[in-house]
Amino acid sequence: MIRPFLSCVLLLASAPLLASSFAGSTAGTSAGASSKGSSSSSGDDKVIQAAREEAAGFVASDGRLRGARLQAALLHLRQRDAGAAQASDMQLARAILAR
Repeated sequence: MIRPFLSCVLLLASAPLLASSFAGSTAGTSAGASSKGSSSSSGDDKVIQAAREEAAGFVASDGRLRGARLQAALLHLRQRDAGAAQASDMQLARAILAR
């Protein structure tokens, strides 16, 4: 029973992140604007990917273990997406793991 619930929570937590990624990739009409968006997107992915291991530790420890890379990724997600600003650290860590 808990597995379907967690799946729903992860899906809901990651939906705003996926929507903002799509909006960021289609915004702008000039080649310069779209190339800038794609380069920042790859930088975003690096921040998030670097935090995956710490996100796993955070989730496994029920929030007791918190590393610098995870903190940077949480801050980055919240600055990039208003929906992420409303999510808890645990929801965002699970969303990082779901990527």
